[in-house]
Amino acid sequence: MTEFLLVFHDRDDAEAVAETLSEDAFESVRVVSESLAGEDDAEDVDWVVHVVAAVDASTEDARALSPRLAALAEKYDGWLDEGATTSLR
Repeated sequence: MTEFLLVFHDRDDAEAVAETLSEDAFESVRVVSESLAGEDDAEDVDWVVHVVAAVDASTEDARALSPRLAALAEKYDGWLDEGATTSLR
């Protein structure tokens, strides 16, 4: 399994991307909120689309997903957090 995190400032953008990705054959696609460290204001929340793909991270299939997911995130003014390690379970 390989996990990807796509980060957005706007919840609607995150939900639109999650809906688009849910049409693909991923193991899991879900939207979660992520408060910024040290911020008390509810306005300072990023929205994360957590994607789990049924491919090994070291395979060509996993490496091919990164540019595709990054392009989709950029289309909605977000980004693919390539260095993320997740505890979103």
